[in-house]
Amino acid sequence: MNRLLLSLLFALSVGSAALAEPVKVVMETSKGDIELSLDQDKAPISVANFLRYVDEGFYNGTIFHRVISGFMIQGGGMGEDMQKNPTHEPIKNEAKNGLKNQRGSIAMARTGDPHSATTQFFINHKDNTNLDYPSFDGWGYAVFGKVTKGMDVVDGIAATPTAVKNGRRDVPVETILIKSVKRVETK
Repeated sequence: MNRLLLSLLFALSVGSAALAEPVKVVMETSKGDIELSLDQDKAPISVANFLRYVDEGFYNGTIFHRVISGFMIQGGGMGEDMQKNPTHEPIKNEAKNGLKNQRGSIAMARTGDPHSATTQFFINHKDNTNLDYPSFDGWGYAVFGKVTKGMDVVDGIAATPTAVKNGRRDVPVETILIKSVKRVETK
């Protein structure tokens, strides 16, 4: 009887989770706006983490600090001074969620530790199947949404000339500011 009840509760929780609407946010950058649709069904931890920082205003004034054309654009962790901003605790890696590192998808950036993602994210500039679970380290990079408007802005950022700055490679010569990231009200 307990197994049946647990199975029913699990089925109900999975069923109700599948009904969740994607959350939309707009990232206003110095190069234009990027609208993102976040998949809270398949990446609930990553989406909740990202939205926590959005709601706190954390991303306002950060930069795209790593840009590699034909690969990805990365931001969300550093200010214009190239210093890392303080973060909350890292989150669990959700790369097994079935979402793919395809052109226009947004994923959590991390260190060599699979469970080290905090604020930094990247938007794939091309299909990067090598980053999908299980990837080269048995984990991969957790995709949690996709660009729904503004891929031309992503392309523009990806085309920006880069250099070495403060010992970091692939830093845009021209600062690309994330002015704000805000939730979009859906009807």
